[in-house]
Amino acid sequence: MSYTAPRWLRNPHLQSALSSLPMRRAAGLRALARTGAVHSAHTVDAGEGIRLAGLHSAVPGREPRGLVLLLHGWEGSAESGYMRHTAAQLLERGFDVFRLNFRDHGDSHHLNKDIFHSCRLEEVVQAARWIAETFPTPAFLAAGYSLGGNFVLRLALAAPGVGIPLRHAAAVCPAVDPAAVMQALETGPGLYHWYFMKKWRGSLRRKRELFPEHHDFDDRVLALDMRALTRWLVERHTSLGGVEQYFDGYAVAGGRLAALKVPVSVLAAADDPIIPVETLRALQLPPHSTLAIAEHGGHCGFIEGTDLRGFAERWVAGQLERAIS
Repeated sequence: MSYTAPRWLRNPHLQSALSSLPMRRAAGLRALARTGAVHSAHTVDAGEGIRLAGLHSAVPGREPRGLVLLLHGWEGSAESGYMRHTAAQLLERGFDVFRLNFRDHGDSHHLNKDIFHSCRLEEVVQAARWIAETFPTPAFLAAGYSLGGNFVLRLALAAPGVGIPLRHAAAVCPAVDPAAVMQALETGPGLYHWYFMKKWRGSLRRKRELFPEHHDFDDRVLALDMRALTRWLVERHTSLGGVEQYFDGYAVAGGRLAALKVPVSVLAAADDPIIPVETLRALQLPPHSTLAIAEHGGHCGFIEGTDLRGFAERWVAGQLERAIS
């Protein structure tokens, strides 16, 4: 299964923008409705008093082939368009789905007083354990997009050591080298920096409103650019020594995935304006894992036509389906 973009969809910025349109989110909701699935909200016990929010989706009266944990990108949510479309594809193929929100994503800022950052892997690992145990099925699988792709690759590394029965993981446009992603956002088209900063600042304002006694930063902090605000986050809300150590703390670049015991599938686009393709080409994956790089697709786009359906959601479903066949 490979992706070839229509000629009019070979601009990476168009691909990236179309993937985030409200009408694509709405189409994803309609796709979910057609599956006949029932969706239930859950507060997940992620250990040490940490709580995360998510949605479990299952078709009534059907024994599932497996359960797929889906992880969204930075400042996305369980209700992002790609999450809805991917969930619909998986439900149609006989899987149950759990769409997990990271801390401070979706409507979950109230659940924990401390702020999200990308080195908070342990709570996602513990959430995955809770989900697998709470909703037992014949196979537990996972998939993620962008930062969620990074988390799902790290989950695949961690799973065997903590007893999570993860069979396969799929990652779309994963942020494997955070330092390179930051540089791309700083030097690329300003729209991407503006978009992510707008959403991140909104998230931090929400946190301040909910926990004013714990978060007393003022609007001068929120006015910082991405690198400076990241530095503030690292210094105030982690025990790490600096931005470089923070980026290294969640990087999976180069040979860091070489020891994977859980097979993974990775899909990337050569023209991704956010995830430099050379960082993906440099990945050292074991023989049981695969990397596919399409010429076009933008960042988590891979849009196939005017109906805004995406190749990526079909690819994820296909990879996970083959993994249990």
